Amino acid sequence: MKKMLIIGGVVVAIFALIIVLTNISNNDKLANNPYDTDDLDQPTIDLLSDENYQNIAVPDEVDEKIKSGEPTTVYFFSPTCQHCQATTPVLMPVAEDMDVDVLQYNLLEYDQGWQDYFIEATPTLVHYENGEEVSRWVGSQPKENIEEFFNEIVLK
Repeated sequence: MKKMLIIGGVVVAIFALIIVLTNISNNDKLANNPYDTDDLDQPTIDLLSDENYQNIAVPDEVDEKIKSGEPTTVYFFSPTCQHCQATTPVLMPVAEDMDVDVLQYNLLEYDQGWQDYFIEATPTLVHYENGEEVSRWVGSQPKENIEEFFNEIVLK
C-alpha cells in the first residue's frame, strides 16, 4: 500500500511539473504575440513561432485595410484545420517569392470572421479591391493554383 501511495505521488508530481513547464513555455511564446490578447487557444500559441504564420492581422486591421480601398489579400485559416496546415506552408512562401502581401486572419481566435466575410470553409483566400471582394478560392490548393491566383487576380 505504501508503494502505491509513493507511485501515485510521483505520477501527480510529474503531471504538475508538465503543467508548470507548459505554462512557462506558453508565457514565453505569448510575450510578443501579434494578437490583441494573450488569451489564445493552444493551437494558436503553437503557431506563434512558425515562420509561415508571421503576417497575422487582427479584425480591425483587416477591416480597415479593406475599407481603405487598397488592394488587399486575406488568408482565412484555422490552426486546427488540416487543410490549412497543408496549404499554409505552400501559400506563404509563394506569396513571399511573388512579393504579394497576404494578411492572415485566424478564425479560431476571431470567429466573427466567419460571418463578417462569408467564410464557409478553411482555408479561404480572398482578394479585395476598392473595398469589394474581387475573387476567392476555398480549400487546399496546389502551388500552381496559388501562383495562377496571384498572377491573374492580385498582380494583374
